[in-house]
Amino acid sequence: MAPERERAESGERLERAIIGEEAVFTAADIAAETDITLDEARRLWRALGFAEFGDAVAFNRSDARAVKTLKSFVDSGAVDFDTAVNMTRGVGQTMSRLADWEVATLVSRVEELEAGDQATGSRVTSAIRLIEEVNRPFEELLIYVWRRHLAAAVARVEAMGAKDEDLHTMEASVGFADIVSFTALSNRIDREKLGDLVEVFEARCQDVVSRLGGRIIKSLGDSVLFLVDDADTAVEISEGIINVVGRDKKMPDIRVGVASGPVIQRLGDVFGPPVNMAARLTAVARRNRIIIDQKTADRLNPDVYESRRLTARPVRGFGLVEPLTVRRR
Repeated sequence: MAPERERAESGERLERAIIGEEAVFTAADIAAETDITLDEARRLWRALGFAEFGDAVAFNRSDARAVKTLKSFVDSGAVDFDTAVNMTRGVGQTMSRLADWEVATLVSRVEELEAGDQATGSRVTSAIRLIEEVNRPFEELLIYVWRRHLAAAVARVEAMGAKDEDLHTMEASVGFADIVSFTALSNRIDREKLGDLVEVFEARCQDVVSRLGGRIIKSLGDSVLFLVDDADTAVEISEGIINVVGRDKKMPDIRVGVASGPVIQRLGDVFGPPVNMAARLTAVARRNRIIIDQKTADRLNPDVYESRRLTARPVRGFGLVEPLTVRRR
């Protein structure tokens, strides 16, 4: 059998094991089955992050049930269709990244199984067996974690001072932690070591941010963006990240920028001048140092932290800026 055909059949076996159903519908069938227009069906499918299949038979009964579920809360008047598409897009983007993360994590486990006493002679067979053991408890974990994060997100809207007239806007401190000279580093070490380094960097940042009540907004491999409601905690998080990453001789040096002010929350991300300023400040920070803006300095507890003004310098998008260093008294 040709390698291409063998890979395709392996992919089909894994897909059947995960989804558990055969495709029986075209996109037009889904639209007719769920009483929505073909254009609406395609909008929902694109929002989930999947390529369109044209007239091909590519959808199963679970796909139809999912569309019916969405349509039911649109029909109830809870949300309009555009809002449903927006929520669907959030689910699609989040689950796409989670799925990639899960597969990358479990691939090493499959290799361990095939190298040990439980070897089957086929990575696909071992992968299917692992899926059968992991999927059900992991699905239960997903619902639990989603509910906990939903409760925390609702609480943050009030706790972080969301404005009554605009529930998307709140006052916060934003931190941006960046690995120094990551491009040069990535050209010096092999891909496996680079992947391990990024994983350790993100995990350690996540641990520090979560422990101190902050939230990782996004990670970009060589950097993480975090959000917290007060400046003191933002600096404490920055110190923690430097201690567990920058002070570790096995890890690269980092720089951290912190800026404060109103930010807009949309689509699981945050926007606004503090986000841009925090990222820009890392460019002027020394290795394993924290640089803050004036608004952050004004919000710090003077009994705990002291700041020192640095020479003014041009910051892209902000003109001439006087950043500040910060340290504990």
